[in-house]
Amino acid sequence: MAKLNFISAHEKAHKVRRMCLALCVSRSWFYRWRDNAGARLAKQAEEAQLVDRIRRVFKASRQTYGSPRIHRTLCAEGWDVSKHRVSTVMKENDIHRKKRKKRVPVTTDSRHEFRIAPNLLNRNFSACAPDRIWLADITYVPTDEGWLYLAAIKDMATREIVGWSMDDHLKSTLCESALRMAILHRNPPPGLIHHSDRGVQYACNDYRNMLKARRINPSMSRKGDCYDCDYVAAA
Repeated sequence: MAKLNFISAHEKAHKVRRMCLALCVSRSWFYRWRDNAGARLAKQAEEAQLVDRIRRVFKASRQTYGSPRIHRTLCAEGWDVSKHRVSTVMKENDIHRKKRKKRVPVTTDSRHEFRIAPNLLNRNFSACAPDRIWLADITYVPTDEGWLYLAAIKDMATREIVGWSMDDHLKSTLCESALRMAILHRNPPPGLIHHSDRGVQYACNDYRNMLKARRINPSMSRKGDCYDCDYVAAA
């Protein structure tokens, strides 16, 4: 292509035949290329207009539209362009959506005024018999309708889930239902240690009163220390 451009730029000063011979270019090829110059320029202009319009649509969408939505917008405006071409133009011109950071729920809210229980386990995650130590935790499950929250209670000795509850909220009743199931199924003796994080669901009065009524000793991990919890979700 560079040779053809050179010959075209110097054909007034030098004979085309001699330049073609010197550059090993077929004269018929050169003349066909030169005759199609108008069509090429028109195509380049059309391509530039398409790129410009795609950029404008993309910017108007706050950089959220992908090629399918941009294609639909262009078609609605009267552009005769295929989905494949729109996708190709966007790739060639580095037009792509910003990657959104995946937002995950925060299940532990320790910014409250309820009393914090002492850490009775101190990272000693072992139990000699069932119903001596229970571990409580909350996790979440993505669904088509949003996040589903799971509160579970695990027996440290058997690694068995002894109580659980699922709902679409993080209110204390979620954890209370899991505790109620565990108490009903296991009927633990007094002195059981209930270990959890410092979340408001476990520190609130309603939950602590349920533990007190069954003479269950509350235990909580230290603030911001993930090593203080043998997480239920990992079981």
